[in-house]
Amino acid sequence: MDIASVVGLVVCIGMVIMGIVTGDEGAAALGNFVDYKSALITFGGAFASVMVFYSIKDFVNSLKAFKIALKAPANKDTETIKNIIDLSNVARKEGLLALEEAANDLEDEFLKKGILLVVDGTDPELVRAIMETDMICVENRHKKVISFYESVASMGPAWGMIGTLIGLINMLKNLSDISSVGPNMSVALITTLYGSLLANWIATPIASKLKYNNDLEIMLKEVTIEGLLSIQAGENPRVIEEKLKSFLSPEQRVGFGESEDGGGE
Repeated sequence: MDIASVVGLVVCIGMVIMGIVTGDEGAAALGNFVDYKSALITFGGAFASVMVFYSIKDFVNSLKAFKIALKAPANKDTETIKNIIDLSNVARKEGLLALEEAANDLEDEFLKKGILLVVDGTDPELVRAIMETDMICVENRHKKVISFYESVASMGPAWGMIGTLIGLINMLKNLSDISSVGPNMSVALITTLYGSLLANWIATPIASKLKYNNDLEIMLKEVTIEGLLSIQAGENPRVIEEKLKSFLSPEQRVGFGESEDGGGE
């Protein structure tokens, strides 16, 4: 579980609730912000309109991705680089064919697929093309889910405004009863609030988190491709290490070096 994401979502709604209950009515004011008809128009309309963009399967899978956004991204960049360096040492000492047995212990399916292509003697350019095609397909699937939440973020306020307009029309139809104007106006504005919450509390943060996770995964795959091609080219493991460490931040490079030194002892 990604603590930052969970805490962020909880604190956001916490700030809204605090703003409501610190008024004169206290906790009783929360009831003023609950209206099932407004929720039905805003949430139902937003998700139903987004459903038009997708198949039922993609729609359901995109909804499930909400849980993925709340999971801590697996930080495997240094682990992947270490695996590639270990494989390069095996290839240098025992030859490329020895990598097939070493690949059996790998959990990274993308790296394993590349190793098997290299072992099979596939042309380097073809290896790059196959691996990059795989990477692009993964990224496209991610972008489809990201666009789902971006669409929800845009549809939420729009349907909130639609709900507000419906409420205002109903209110104006009953202007003869002045005492009802205030309560009806309050209910009409709730849909706008719901739309803003849907966009800015849920959809936009989740879309941004999924983008962040996607960037990490694509970077990791780029590291893997460069490492595989370097192994296939017979480069020195030390050169490969320095090349792949360029993908890491300065802090990670320091940690990587310390880990390697510690492992050597």
